Amino acid sequence: MAKVIIFGIQDFAELAHYYLENDSEHEVVAFSVHEKYLPENRLFHGLPIVAFENIEKEYAPTAFKFFAPMAPQDMNKLRESVYNTIKAKGYELISYVSSKATLFNNPIGDNCFILENNTIQPFTSIGNNVILWSGNHIGHHSVIKDHVMFTSQVVLSGHCVVESYATLGVNATIRDGITIAEGTFVAMAASIIKNTEPWSMYKGNPAVKSEKSTKSL
Repeated sequence: MAKVIIFGIQDFAELAHYYLENDSEHEVVAFSVHEKYLPENRLFHGLPIVAFENIEKEYAPTAFKFFAPMAPQDMNKLRESVYNTIKAKGYELISYVSSKATLFNNPIGDNCFILENNTIQPFTSIGNNVILWSGNHIGHHSVIKDHVMFTSQVVLSGHCVVESYATLGVNATIRDGITIAEGTFVAMAASIIKNTEPWSMYKGNPAVKSEKSTKSL
């Protein structure tokens, strides 16, 4: 069991607090945000909110761990920045995997947030700082790299590779053997039947590439 500090005080942080308190061995001891976002009462769910800039002075990295499940703004780059800063401060990051998810001894990195009813088939690996919202099918012999966000009910078929910073929308479907390139945004209900190009957006069935780059999102 670890004493855990959660980054943030918005929806993702509130959900993380709920899941950790009700479906894990960990104890949440505090929340942390950047100093400019500190509320006046500095409390959230009855726990202290501490300025992120100096948190290591009050909560030593040797005694506490962090969890930072955040929304995928800026194609997951903001999440990556906070993740790297936490590690630079010397903290270890935990991962949460729902007791209602189905796994087969899959390698899973740190700071992953894997919710209920995900099925991760054998011989598939999950990188660091990955969010799998509820109800996804992650096919066999696939690789999901770092800083990736799956929303809900995504079907990733077998032997796929999802490169870093990708975001997959609700009900997206990925054919077997596909590579989702770095920074790809797959829109809601899109059907991907060929490899994608980096920092591109795809929508429709079959999906077509948008003229808009995801670097401008």
